[in-house]
Amino acid sequence: QVQLVESGGGLVQAGGSLRLSCVASGHNFSSYAAGWFRQAPGKEREFLGATIKSGSSTYYADSVKGRFTISRDNAKNTVYLQMNSLKLEDTAVYYCAAAPSLHTIVVLNTAELVRGQGTQVTVSS
Repeated sequence: QVQLVESGGGLVQAGGSLRLSCVASGHNFSSYAAGWFRQAPGKEREFLGATIKSGSSTYYADSVKGRFTISRDNAKNTVYLQMNSLKLEDTAVYYCAAAPSLHTIVVLNTAELVRGQGTQVTVSS
């Protein structure tokens, strides 16, 4: 099974940008769909986006479409989340996820996906 480690979180001002990285190890990363979700205090998990195994197609939640971009580099076993025009409401713990099926990530079937430990993103005014 693949293991995931996120990095790149931190404190950023509203309107700024941040890029998160997620490095996979332990299995053939290119055999997994990969994506990101977040969870803010007191709120449910929110799917952000996911990309298919090759990275040639990506699906986004409406709430982040046009601001967030997911990409992956299978040679580096890494998936990225580029976040632009950040808002206060983007403050959350961000998790990367991997699963054999893209659908598993889109619906956040946590019983079947693998996730990292999370990285905190805080957007300040």
